[in-house]
Amino acid sequence: MKIAAQWLFILCLPFLLVTTSVSVAMNSRALYEYGFHKYDISAVTGLAPEELTKAATGLIHYFNSGEEYINIVVTKDGQPFTLFNDREVQHLKDVKGLFRLVYKVLLGTGIYALLYVGVTWALRQERRRLAKGLLFGGGLTLFLMAALGIMIAVNFNWFFVEFHLLSFSNDFWQLNPATDYLLMMFPDGFWFDTTLFIALGTGGMALILGGVGWRRLRKDRALQSP
Repeated sequence: MKIAAQWLFILCLPFLLVTTSVSVAMNSRALYEYGFHKYDISAVTGLAPEELTKAATGLIHYFNSGEEYINIVVTKDGQPFTLFNDREVQHLKDVKGLFRLVYKVLLGTGIYALLYVGVTWALRQERRRLAKGLLFGGGLTLFLMAALGIMIAVNFNWFFVEFHLLSFSNDFWQLNPATDYLLMMFPDGFWFDTTLFIALGTGGMALILGGVGWRRLRKDRALQSP
């Protein structure tokens, strides 16, 4: 039972850390604005920087709200207009569903991880097992993030398409970059940077947790040495 609980903790860590990084990225207006600036989205779309920021804020609000469909109105050339067309709205509804799944996985794995840490830390004789769980879970996460990094470096376009094929049951994500603002605002480069941000953020947290486990085990070995 103890071994099963430990392995479940180890397997939970990658999901917990990835969903944490995705949630941070999804809710980071600074990340959106970084992409707008880096890829000169104002020139691409004809929208002023403050209107792009307004759109980013609206997207973040929508993903965290109970609204079924998004409706963002911005101003271009002095005239208000609805930013996203029907196809984009449908796709964003699907994206919102995906983010809701991310939140559920984050909550579930987070609750289990906290319970496991709390119980094993309370039982002093189990702290070594916790340290091993942190070390192995962190190591597994680092391995997966390294594999992801290699994958996106070698062929990001393939990864991006496969992700959409696996994540969505329709083709609403296949938009026109010449006319659809969702693609104009968030080009492939933005998604490459975001994926890298998620991989590095996840890897950083894994390195910290694995390091904590490693130091604890090292300390225990030192205490047991004659």
